[in-house]
Formats: sequence, structure tokens, C-alpha cells
Amino acid sequence: MSTPFPFTAVVGQDDLRLALLLNAVSPAVGGVLVRGEKGTAKSTAVRALSALMPVVDVVSGCRFSCDPAAPDPACPDGPHGPGASESRPARMVELPVGASEDRLVGALDIERALAEGVKAFEPGLLADAHRGILYVDEVNLLHDHLVDLLLDAAAMGASYVEREGVSVRHAARFLLVGTMNPEEGELRPQLLDRFGLTVEVAASREPDQRVEVVRRRLAHDDDPEAFAARWADEEAAVRARIVAARALLPSVRLGDGALRQIAATCAAFEVDGMRADIVMARTATALAAWAGRTEVLAEDVRQAALLALPHRRRRNPFDAPGLDEDKLDETLEEFGGQDTDQGDDDPDPGPDGPGGGGQPAPDEGPAGGDTAARPESGEGGEPQASGAGEQSPVRAAEPFRTKMLSVPGLGEGAAGRRSRARTEHGRTTGSRRPRGTLTKLHLAATVRAAAPHQRARGRSGPGLVVRRDDLRQATREGREGNLVLFVVDASGSMAARQRMSAVKGAVLSLLLDAYQRRDKVGLVTFRGSAAEVALPPTSSVDAAAARLESLPTGGRTPLAAGLLRAHEVLRVERLRDAARRPLVVLVTDGRATDAGAARGASGRGGGRTTGGTEPVALAGRAARLFAADGIASVVVDCETGPVRLGLAGQLAGELAGTAVTLDELRADSIAGLVREVQGDRRAA
Repeated sequence: MSTPFPFTAVVGQDDLRLALLLNAVSPAVGGVLVRGEKGTAKSTAVRALSALMPVVDVVSGCRFSCDPAAPDPACPDGPHGPGASESRPARMVELPVGASEDRLVGALDIERALAEGVKAFEPGLLADAHRGILYVDEVNLLHDHLVDLLLDAAAMGASYVEREGVSVRHAARFLLVGTMNPEEGELRPQLLDRFGLTVEVAASREPDQRVEVVRRRLAHDDDPEAFAARWADEEAAVRARIVAARALLPSVRLGDGALRQIAATCAAFEVDGMRADIVMARTATALAAWAGRTEVLAEDVRQAALLALPHRRRRNPFDAPGLDEDKLDETLEEFGGQDTDQGDDDPDPGPDGPGGGGQPAPDEGPAGGDTAARPESGEGGEPQASGAGEQSPVRAAEPFRTKMLSVPGLGEGAAGRRSRARTEHGRTTGSRRPRGTLTKLHLAATVRAAAPHQRARGRSGPGLVVRRDDLRQATREGREGNLVLFVVDASGSMAARQRMSAVKGAVLSLLLDAYQRRDKVGLVTFRGSAAEVALPPTSSVDAAAARLESLPTGGRTPLAAGLLRAHEVLRVERLRDAARRPLVVLVTDGRATDAGAARGASGRGGGRTTGGTEPVALAGRAARLFAADGIASVVVDCETGPVRLGLAGQLAGELAGTAVTLDELRADSIAGLVREVQGDRRAA
């Protein structure tokens, strides 16, 4: 077994280490979600924590880690009477992102259950993690059905496994620790709320601290045992402090004043439900015990709020996490009878504080004297150079609930909430012979397959002899997530401020819909004489929203170049994930006034073109590539004014897709789209 990196040797990351230690002191806090960029010691710190956890007493031979002092009366290995027990280290169980449901909750031997009537159950990871740590790296990439199982187990403290009338229940109380990179997508709000605490981590920008990180990492890699030995005393001291804090925890007093501050803080930040209040109370109590005190102080309440509330106050994935610390201090001072002890607080919020770390607010005027905005021309009159006419970014209009867009047909992609697909979960639509391990038995089909052979198998009375060849796997239909690729026209014909604001608001609305439906998203923009991939396909819709917010406009309209670039993005993505079907959302008024950048791309793609090819004709030719590949497309027609050319509708025809105006995109519009779900017909 490899020697883990010592917990006390981790450089910096004070909030992360504190949150993990508080959960070690009081597992009732509810776990930790660690958000941060790659390479910031997230996984290292979590794995190191398991070495600091106190040992647990278990019933000898129990696969479900029952406590000898209070065994689970419903334990599948029980009942447990007085007998032998043993002590072992607390386990840290890792849940892989690609794990199956049976691997998580356990599996029943369906063949033995049917043929022998034996309830043969093999425990899963939830049973292994009972009274220990369940660690999910990249928790935001976990499949929805596994997330649902985690939610149920975390809420009830037990796992239920049911297969065709055979039921097993066992205790599953664990410390849930998840790590994630926000650039790869956000978590569902329901799972966010299940994590007691959250911390944001980032790599230090201090050269000396970065040097120390590298020095310790290299020393550990060269000789893990010797490096761990150098930190053995520090590790033992922290382990002893955890044991002492656990012993002190029942004696800690949470007074009415502290409770009032907790309730006022949760109300001031408008968090949903009462879980935040409870988590803050438990965290503040654990902080006092960790400090060796028997009374909760205002400083404990303040620190508890900074750890327990940031992820609960987000209303949508585009809200930045974090708390307004000035507002927090004002609330604590107003409702507390104790000082909040802010003397050591840093008055400078730094680059990650309010107003820091982001881009400066865009100028409301033109970017410069030679880039003055020109009025929109209904005949496509645009600036003649890519740099001319460029305007600074405008803010998006308020998002709205959009109508359902989906890919026609039946897919087999990752679980989601957009298009119809064959999935492991959903309504049963038929049966087939199992390929590999049987996971979902279709009982009626199995009986029908076995029934004609009963006489040949010697069965003349009641009962049924079932053999392996008779078993039938249930086929199910649910929903999949898709790759929604936005192709956005940012040229001069789209540059009118009010119009571009509405366009960005529409795309932002579609991004929010993609987040709710568990899609991947990508963003291609075109303006001037070229197209660019503003965001490669990713699960992070907030990253796409940030790119959209800073999108400049102006210049000519290389529509064909934008389509060809989008087609290339889909080609590459198809090689990476052939099962995920794409949906192209082209946002444009349909005008095309530049073809130069597309000619070379078209030639590289194997097509023939000439120097005199008209931009509109070349755009139509590029659009037909999508139709030939059967790629589902929707054109959001942004043309405005009393006189309209209808170019976007013509382009939708070339794409073999559908055109929809900005107004028709709203959920309360009666216009039809690619697909429409009856449940989405109600008004927003």
C-alpha cells in the first residue's frame, strides 16, 4: 500500500484543512465540497485525512461495519448478539465517476434468487463507506442516477436495494467529501445542499509558497516513507487533538445568543429551508470544540457561516459563489450580544473579493475614436474590415424559461433530461437477451421464455425451472444529455446594442436550460473575416456564460466560416464521445457578407469552390454539410424591423432544421420547435 502524503505537510489551503478537520471532529456536520482549479491539492488533502480519523470498533465478520455497542437490528449479516469485535482504521472509499449502480449500492445474484430462492447480496461501496469517508472525485461529473442514490443514502442514513421483490436494507452513514473543478460544470442544487460545508481553493500566487509546495512534493515522491516519518509527530498531534475535540464536543454549549445569530444570518442571506441553520449550529459547535472551548462564540458563528452558506445562496449556476462579508458582520453585530472580533480581518478583499478578479466594467461608448459604432443596415451594410465597427461588450438581457429543444430519434448517450434515449433508468419498453451482467430483470419476459421448456426440464407440477438462457434484460427509455453547440453571429449587422442584449439574453436562457438538462455546451462565434471557438465543448455552462458576456461585436459576417468551424468542432467531439448526440443552435439574422475565410476551410474539407463564390451561396453549401450528417439544428432568427429578408428561414431549410424567432423561443409562446414536451407547455 502506498504511503499517503501527510495531512500536516499540505502547504496553505487553511480553509480546506479546517473544513475537513471539523468533519473529523463532528461527522454530523455533513461533509465537504471542495471547489477549485486542477492541481490545488484537493485530492491529496482528502486522502490524507483518512490517516487522521480515529479507529472504529466493528462486529467481527460483519460486512456492514456494525458498531458492537449498538449493532443495526436490520443488518443483513445480523442479528448480532454479544460476541467478538475488532478495531480497524476508518475507511476511505472512493466512488469512481463511471461506477455502475450495482457497484455503488451492491448487487443481488438474480440467478440464485430465482433458481434457488436464496437472497444472495454482495455489498457495494455505500456499505464499505459506513462509519467512514465516501470520497467522490469530480463529483460534478457523476451520473444523475448515482447522484439520486447518494442523496437518498445521505438523507436516510441507509441504503435500500430492491430487485423484483427482493429487498435488502443496510445502514450507510458516512462522511461525504466531493471535489470538483467548476470549469467542468456545476452540481445540481439538491446535491449542493447535501454537503455541509464548501471551500474554494486556488493555487498560491506567492513564489516562496509555490517553491515550498514543489519541494515537499518532490521529497515525498522520492522517498514516501522517509517523508512521512519527518511529519509523524505533527500527524500524531493533530490526531490527538481530534480525539480530544470529539470528547469535548458533547460538553459544548450553544447558547441562545449564538442560535439567534445563526438564524438571523441564514435569513439575511435568504437561504432555502432549514438545513443551513442546522449545519451552521453543528459547525460552530465543532469549531468551539476544536479550539478547546465549551461555549460557542460569535467568531465561531462567523466562521461557520463562511463555510456553510456560500453554496446555499446561489440561485442559478451563473451566480458567483461566496458571501458579502460586510453584510455578514453587520448581521452578527445587530443580532448578537457578543463582539464579532473582526480586528484580525483583512480589510482588503483582494483579487477574489467583491469586484475583484473579474474584468472591468465595459465602457458604454465605442471602444475608440476609429471604432465608432455604425447604425445597422437592413441591406447588410457593414464595416468593410474586421476591426472596424467593433463595439465593446454589452450586458445580456434578463434570461427567461425557454421552450424544449431536443434531438429527434432515440439516442444512447449519457443520462440527462433533454432527448429520448435508451437508458438504464426510465420506463420499461421491452426486453432483450442480456449482454454481459444482468442488471434489470424483465420478469414477464423471463417467465415467457422459460415456460415452454418446463416439461423437457422435468417440471410437471407447480413452480418454474429457470435457466440462464431464459433470463431477459429489461430495456428502458429515458432521457439523455446532448452537446448543445451555440454558433453566434457577432458581426456588425448584429451590433445594435438593444438587439445584441436581447440575443445574449436568449443564449443565456438556453445555457440555463442546458444546465438544468445536464448537457455539454460549446460556443463558436464569427465576425470580421473569421470564426473562433470561444469555448470548446464542456459541462461548465457558467464558463460559457462568462465568454458570452465578454463577446465583442462588429465587422463583416463570415457565416460560412462559422458553420464550417462548428462542423469541425462536432467532428472532433464525435471522435471523443460518439454516443452524445449534438444539437446546433445557430443565432443569426442570416446575412452573409464575407466568404474569404471559408473558402480555404471548404477546400480542406474536400469541397470545390472558386474565388467568385458568393458568401450566401457558400453559407448554404456549408449548411448542407449538417443536413447530410443528420445533425439536428435550430436557427434563432434575430432579424428585426418592419421589413425582413427571411434569410434565417432559408438557412434553416439548408440545415434541414427549424427557424424560430427570439419571441417564439419563450416557453409561453405557442410556436412549435424541433420537439416539444407537453409538460413544458405551461407558462413560465
